[in-house]
Amino acid sequence: MKFDVFFSICQTEVDGYMPSERVMFEQFFDQLKLADRLGFDTAWIAETHLSCETQKQNVDAVIPHFKGEIGLNTDILQMAHKAFGMTKRINLGSAIRNILCNGGPLAHAEAIKTFLTLHSLDRDETRKLFLGFAAGRFPFSNKPYGIRPRNELEVLGWPVLKGTLFQQATEIFMRALTNETFSSADLKPLLLKPEQFRDPKEWAAVRAANHVAGYEETETSITIPPFWDFETVGVIPFEAPLDLLQLVVGSHDPAVQILANQYLPSWVFNLSITPMTTIEATHERMRQHFHKNGGPWDRSYMPRTSLIFINGEDQLSPTEQRAKARQAAQSALENYWRAMEGTLDPRKVAEAVENAVYGNPEDVATQLSAKYHEDDRLMLWFDFNNHDNQAVKSSMEAFWNKTRPLLLKGTT
Repeated sequence: MKFDVFFSICQTEVDGYMPSERVMFEQFFDQLKLADRLGFDTAWIAETHLSCETQKQNVDAVIPHFKGEIGLNTDILQMAHKAFGMTKRINLGSAIRNILCNGGPLAHAEAIKTFLTLHSLDRDETRKLFLGFAAGRFPFSNKPYGIRPRNELEVLGWPVLKGTLFQQATEIFMRALTNETFSSADLKPLLLKPEQFRDPKEWAAVRAANHVAGYEETETSITIPPFWDFETVGVIPFEAPLDLLQLVVGSHDPAVQILANQYLPSWVFNLSITPMTTIEATHERMRQHFHKNGGPWDRSYMPRTSLIFINGEDQLSPTEQRAKARQAAQSALENYWRAMEGTLDPRKVAEAVENAVYGNPEDVATQLSAKYHEDDRLMLWFDFNNHDNQAVKSSMEAFWNKTRPLLLKGTT
């Protein structure tokens, strides 16, 4: 296994305590420097846009009960410059950068090329930026930038259209990164087709709404006007080196994974509890479609998050360590469900605890061996609903110094 670390920088209330933004960032960088010293390969940083707390004022709030901000990092590129300056060997990754908001895919491609140009000015630099990219988790992050239904037809077709829109954003993003000059007229058109809808009645409703929208229509498709309408452009700097960039698609849409790999070698990001059938199907697909410049597909090219609640306190017995770790998992996940849904569902909490990895160092090694393939890349999440900086760092040290050797030996 390969061991990365995941940082959420989630500013929410835990046991009545809400850290300031400054404290959140100070603790993150403190934990990052420890991860670098210990030897974690890559630090993945959650990225979010616009205030979760403010969106609660709107009638269509998506997380009305969440207190605070799900994440404070809004720009992996600025974070990476600071982080690389404070560390010696660890790579940085975005989890995940939304390429729809903040100007859209052209703006993101330009910012990334500028970052890579500056990052590579030191000719001895070898640390990579792992750029996980996606369409964004919450609609409120995209709506202010025009990524929202523009009429009744698009309202009715939005569940399908938003996925197709991300495909087009991926095409724009990739073509810009690879120095193509092109216009929106050169893109694959945005089409809605009957086979994309599960219920024929939904397609019929979309067609009926087109009597008002007046979009170009045939018997088998409706062409949606572009959300990004632009004349021929070239995204600078043209000489930005891409050797210190690794793209990671934050989508399990096969069409997006295949499309991205038509341009550049692109891994696949897995940030949620995903069925093993989907995991294995993705590995099989990528073995066939991974860009040739990336070499053969490897299981480690799909990084997977794993919630870790570990207790390795030397003064406690293994049984006491296990009990304390389980209590930490129970408390953190209860707080999470309460924040996300507003009510405490004991069944969901119990399921979440069982999906997490918890216990003493030996327990954690055994559980990771059982849950994951020996060649997987794990993004270990230690700071989940935990603002105790020393406790988070102790968990990182317990894993690295006590659990990791067991996993490397294969004796769990």
